[in-house]
Amino acid sequence: MLHTMDDTTTADPPVTPVASLRGLRVSMARNGVRSTVIKGVDLDIRRGEILGLVGESGSGKSVLSLALLGLLPRASAPVVSGTLTVSGVDMAAGPEEERRLARGRDLGVVFQDPMTSLNPTMRIGDQVAEAAGSGAEAVRLMRAVGVPQPERRMRAYPHELSGGLRQRVMIAMAIAGGPKLVVADEPTTALDVTVQAQVLRVLRGLTDDLGCSVLMITHDLGVAGQITDRVAVMYAGRIAEVGPTAQVLERPRHPYTLGLLASRLGLTTERGAPLRTLADDAAPDAAPAEGDTGCAYRTRCPLAMPRCADELPPLGEAATAAPTAFPHRSACLLADEARQRLLGDAPAAEAAPEPVTEDVKGERAERAQPIVSTTELRCDFTVRDRRGRKATLAALRGVTLDVAAGESIALVGESGSGKSTLLRVIAGLETSFTGAVERPGRRLTQMVFQDAGASLTPWLTVRELLTERLTGLRLDRRARRGRAAEALRSVGLPEEALDARPAELSGGQRQRVALARATIVPPAVLLCDEPTSALDVSLAASVLNLINTLRRDLGMTVIFVTHDLSVARIVGDRIAVMYLGRLVETGAADEVIADPKHPYTRALISAVPGLGVTLPDIVGEPPSPIDPPGGCAYHPRCAVAREECATTLTGIQLVPIGPRPPRGSGEQRRGVACVHRGELR
Repeated sequence: MLHTMDDTTTADPPVTPVASLRGLRVSMARNGVRSTVIKGVDLDIRRGEILGLVGESGSGKSVLSLALLGLLPRASAPVVSGTLTVSGVDMAAGPEEERRLARGRDLGVVFQDPMTSLNPTMRIGDQVAEAAGSGAEAVRLMRAVGVPQPERRMRAYPHELSGGLRQRVMIAMAIAGGPKLVVADEPTTALDVTVQAQVLRVLRGLTDDLGCSVLMITHDLGVAGQITDRVAVMYAGRIAEVGPTAQVLERPRHPYTLGLLASRLGLTTERGAPLRTLADDAAPDAAPAEGDTGCAYRTRCPLAMPRCADELPPLGEAATAAPTAFPHRSACLLADEARQRLLGDAPAAEAAPEPVTEDVKGERAERAQPIVSTTELRCDFTVRDRRGRKATLAALRGVTLDVAAGESIALVGESGSGKSTLLRVIAGLETSFTGAVERPGRRLTQMVFQDAGASLTPWLTVRELLTERLTGLRLDRRARRGRAAEALRSVGLPEEALDARPAELSGGQRQRVALARATIVPPAVLLCDEPTSALDVSLAASVLNLINTLRRDLGMTVIFVTHDLSVARIVGDRIAVMYLGRLVETGAADEVIADPKHPYTRALISAVPGLGVTLPDIVGEPPSPIDPPGGCAYHPRCAVAREECATTLTGIQLVPIGPRPPRGSGEQRRGVACVHRGELR
């Protein structure tokens, strides 16, 4: 269900908004340079609505939310002008005591990473009770946001809860004072899709059950489409488009909104063809210079005209037959024709890379041989339980998997399913395992991590990061520089980036450098651990395009870890679904998406956010790998579990890698570990 307000009715009588911004400008100093981050924003947040604030990193979303909360960092010497009121309190220039009272009385906040907001030395109950006023009220609030067994969770410390439970605790604390407005800054970005769906249902309930408003900040238009009433699209410190969610997402009027929508992955995105992306030669925070009067998006816009450098149109309303209560506005000279021109005159896509299959160029037999093979792989870690006693965490519980040369396989599952541990074992970074693993030598296996900023040595230049991989190849200095420049060009970066350090690059550029470093000496196997989960939709699409291109050009095998099935479908020939240390389903990517056999795979597919898709009712969270359930580990959460599922563990039945069976023989490389097997529809 797409939550929208009726945009065809006549305007209602004016209602005082819970928050109002008029001509808001915010400038901040960084490294001695002052720049304007928010550049004249006019925006209202109405009572009882969820307003989605959407845009890429660097567009100003979080700065706007901090200004709204009166929490702009003092170290940046912020200067705020214009008006910014919350329930009548001036949060920009009002007395500090009034602003402090408003934060406690009228405002709640949920940040992206609850671990940085919760006190790691205090029990959860004490922290919620501090905000709620009593332990009994804390239990009530935790139950209201869907925390199971809240009395027991009250005694836990933050690190003992899953990410989804920690985020629910943050929501309970945010609503403890009965706020009129809750600011949720990317509250689901770091969560698995199933847990994300649960948190979104809780946020939707804040308006339905409590009547408070929510400012939902996100870069995912699918998330915005599931729970918001209106959407405001932000670019380079300005509002580019705003209106009812259905109108903005179904009939966008700004080229930037169209670009974001085109870049977004879905379960129906065409496989094989390059993904559409925004032009990434200019990031949103690399806008035209201070004082520029033109449209900041013109440097990336395919419809830009000379007028765009001189004129910045105000947010203009779409032409409608009747006045509307919630108008659809866009700040574009071509707003009324941008959609038609972009969709009608879209440039032809580049030729799609040939899919790597077992039959390409007569290499069927060679590609059928596994290059990576694991047999009954088990990996246990010794940890401390809640009472401080030693306990065994079973990360892998008997994984048998073959990956053919030249194949791409996507490992999918929630956090704690064992995906990253399996990748580390294959990479040779984890040695405490039993069972067998066969792989190429370590030099022929390279790994790309989720956070490129953390995996690149910060004090080395890009040239040094790349050329250290060439040690031992007996190349002179000139040859090493040439190889480094060639590696950068292969990932779409200019040679000038050789002299930059990681901190001077954007997130997408750092991930490209990480890929260049991993492939400057072409590996036989490239291991990717969530390399796009922290990126904006357009940057994620460009990185996925790059991985597919490198795989085609270098003939690599790719093992790609993700929790997003829409990503898995694009990057993988096959999908292997993991749950609590075991494989539960494998098969060709399109077959798994179109006809999932395991209930867990079905739950993952239902949780993928999409425009106009109803929020699924996902039951429970993954159990602890310290004390996994007996039988099928998924049975406590499974809607179709039988009595035997609690005691019977069904192993996955895999067809070994070999020459593809004759067409029409009925034999498929498909496996499922479920007593239902093919019964589910």
